[in-house]
Amino acid sequence: MAVRLDHGDDDLAETHEINVTPFIDVILVLLIIFMIAAPLATVDIPVDLPAANAAPQPRPTEPVYLSVKSDLSVVLGEETVPPGFLRSALDQQTKGDREQRVFLRADKTVDYGDLMQVMNELRAAGYLKIALVGLDASEAP
Repeated sequence: MAVRLDHGDDDLAETHEINVTPFIDVILVLLIIFMIAAPLATVDIPVDLPAANAAPQPRPTEPVYLSVKSDLSVVLGEETVPPGFLRSALDQQTKGDREQRVFLRADKTVDYGDLMQVMNELRAAGYLKIALVGLDASEAP
């Protein structure tokens, strides 16, 4: 077996290999930069917001409460509304004023789809101002 140690007189021989070491170094530096910069890009900065100077909305003297009980019965004020008669009951309660806000309450066990069905009935009846009522976190048992 013979090995040639002398390659001749070529001082500037062409190399047919790609040196990927600088490319890998650049990729690693970019990876480190993005690993450091990515958590800083999230909005997790505490900010003291200024107080609003808008006047609070006046509460209605007689609010219209629509409640959906756990058995999916609908109660307007204190009276149970039979299925299909929500529009007429609301018109009677609000005296036909569809601009009046309806406060919608629902039991925890009511399915989201059932609540949306009641909201769709409200929208179909022309009552678009709907306020969802919930307990304040400090009041919750």
